[in-house]
Amino acid sequence: MGQTGRTVSFWLFIVLIMLLFVFQYDKGNMKQAQKLSYSDFISDVQAGKVKSVVVHLDSDVAQEYELSGTLGDGSDYDLLAPSRDPDLFRILRQGKVQITTQGPQVWAQLIKAALFEWGPFIFLIVIWFIFLNRMQGGGAGGALNFGKMRAKVWTGGQSKVTFADVAGIDEAKEELKEIIDFLKDPGKFQKLGGKIPKGVLLLGPPGTGKTLLARAVAGEAGRPFFSMSGSDFVEMFVGVGASRVRDLFEQGKKNAPCIIFIDEMDAVGRHRGAGLGGGHDEREQTLNALLVEMDGFEATKGVILVAATNRPDVLDPALTRPGRFDRQIVVDRPDLVGREGILKVHTRNVVLGTDVDMKVLARRTPGFSGADLANLVNEAALLAARRDKKAVGMEELEDAVDRVMAGPERKSRVMSEREKKVIAYHESGHALVAKLTPNVDPVHKVSIIPRGYGVLGYVMQLPTEDRFVVQKEEILSKITVSLGGRASEEIIFGDISTGASNDLEKATETAHRMVMEFGMSEKLGRVTYGRKEREVFLGRDLMRDKDYSEKTAQMIDNEVKRIVESCYKRAKTLLTRNKPKLVKLAETLLEKEIVEGDELDSLLGLTPRPAPGSAAPAPTPA
Repeated sequence: MGQTGRTVSFWLFIVLIMLLFVFQYDKGNMKQAQKLSYSDFISDVQAGKVKSVVVHLDSDVAQEYELSGTLGDGSDYDLLAPSRDPDLFRILRQGKVQITTQGPQVWAQLIKAALFEWGPFIFLIVIWFIFLNRMQGGGAGGALNFGKMRAKVWTGGQSKVTFADVAGIDEAKEELKEIIDFLKDPGKFQKLGGKIPKGVLLLGPPGTGKTLLARAVAGEAGRPFFSMSGSDFVEMFVGVGASRVRDLFEQGKKNAPCIIFIDEMDAVGRHRGAGLGGGHDEREQTLNALLVEMDGFEATKGVILVAATNRPDVLDPALTRPGRFDRQIVVDRPDLVGREGILKVHTRNVVLGTDVDMKVLARRTPGFSGADLANLVNEAALLAARRDKKAVGMEELEDAVDRVMAGPERKSRVMSEREKKVIAYHESGHALVAKLTPNVDPVHKVSIIPRGYGVLGYVMQLPTEDRFVVQKEEILSKITVSLGGRASEEIIFGDISTGASNDLEKATETAHRMVMEFGMSEKLGRVTYGRKEREVFLGRDLMRDKDYSEKTAQMIDNEVKRIVESCYKRAKTLLTRNKPKLVKLAETLLEKEIVEGDELDSLLGLTPRPAPGSAAPAPTPA
């Protein structure tokens, strides 16, 4: 429970105690007494059944007395009696009833007044104070300190993460090790005239380990480490963000040399002037304060700012220039060797089977980030536990790869035999075209088991090495493979289905990029068309500026259509010539639901295809 919850609980507890106090001592035991009417009371007095009576003079009703007492049988009673009845006390004396008067209880009246008269106002004031405190930052010191920094402070030895827990980004580690060495021994660099960098900006896609790298710096540096998120600076009140920036660097100066880490830097460092109608003035004030603290007239010495973002394109140029962020470190998705190292880190505390090969698993996870690989290992461990196994084997890791890439299996989905047959031939078309087309990634697995959202089947192609440059023939081969499913449906059924919608979308997009971005069209030449307009307010590529004529636009459309149609004819020709293999593969899929890559080669009578770029010849279709 947070500070606000504890405050509310405390006040509710106080109110409850006051209520119990009032009802317990003000009313006594009258809740357990029987109620009497005035006439019955007079009759009982005259009959000698009333032993005693207490007259409460503090009654809230002006025209009545509150009476309570004990009957002859020992039971209690209470009633209201008219205060103007002249015979009341005469009847009581005649009946020899013991009469006692009780004056007003000032403390009870005060408590009741506080609860029922002042209580609503006190309650509203408390609620307002709690809401204001929460809205303006809360924390130690309450609402008066909402302009103070809200950073997590790590001192030497508090962070348990070190560079030994970071793998796959060796270059980034080396860059940051130099920063740590400078903090530990600045004389080593200063004697050569070197100056400590003022800022380090970590760039890279989500999940690649930028925040983990910063935590490792905290564990290695042995110096104070202040950690904040970019969104922690900006609040609804003007000036709060700038005040927090100044307070953060003030605390850093007091603890220099130290490191300040700001995660999600794009939340506070976006390009200035992008707000519509001045709606982002508060964020811009925060950024201005940050710029001054990093490199103003009073330059901060001994304070290194480390920031992380996955959107460097939206950052203000004044923030990324040398003198503020002197060093920009790219933390990209890991390569083959990096993935193997990350898998070894995440499996250190996992019981692995003897059949697990990290190199094979690294080859089967191209494009995976560090977060994806961590999720893969965790999914494999959960699968092994679900299957009551004592160790995580290669089978669980393989299933986890499929689960992360395509989603969990949905064997409970009921499909008609007709639909299963269409899906089997569709995926067989993709797989067979991939086997018969050069310059494509090898087929690892073919499946018609539904997975995740909308995935009715899939063909998994895994590269044997990391690729950074793709040639034109490879792109055309990739489009041909993506259209193999639609071509197979047309050949076998003489009709087409909606299952190829995603394939057509990908093929059209790839052909469009070939013509407009890559200059791979003979008709349109080696020219790119359309300038990308980046809307920094939204932080995304919103549109392309049309810098070509309508005639050129028509030529672009025709060229895109020509590329897609030629690749479709190529796929259809390959499948028509190898129709017996297509039927055999589809029937095997209907029977087994999954066909592995090695089994696929023996089933089709083909030799394994070399990786793209290899000099080995492609297999000749039968």
